[in-house]
Amino acid sequence: MADWSARLAELGIELPSVVPPLAAYIPAVQTGSLVYTSGQLPLVSGKLTHTGKVGAEVSAEDAADAARTCALNALAAIDSLVGIDSIKRVVKVVGFVASAPGFTGQPGVVNGTSNVLGEIFGEAGRHARSAVGVAELPLGAPVEVELIVEI
Repeated sequence: MADWSARLAELGIELPSVVPPLAAYIPAVQTGSLVYTSGQLPLVSGKLTHTGKVGAEVSAEDAADAARTCALNALAAIDSLVGIDSIKRVVKVVGFVASAPGFTGQPGVVNGTSNVLGEIFGEAGRHARSAVGVAELPLGAPVEVELIVEI
């Protein structure tokens, strides 16, 4: 098992508390050697870090920072279920970006998730990914992220 907890400490990253579900779902579920997270919003202390559409009310840079927050919330959900140190590799990232008409920078926004996973997990953080533009997200969030990891 890797010592991802030590790596987080080395980077000065503290995982947040698990975000309580906003509807009828659980934050993460394990099946076999995979853990799937529910979509995570950029919530900090129960409040969205930003609201609105990317390319209008929210800049691409702020949205990428929000995607980073989503990733840390997803890691907190995984940590609460199986422990962060049980992660072998990140398999897949799915990022949804609430996009203003004409905004096509979804990949750059979702890099906020991919980059922090790379910082934490190195080669084990390299993953397959989708970055999808959508009309609306829950609570007016600019971004939502799901992770699939192997344990």
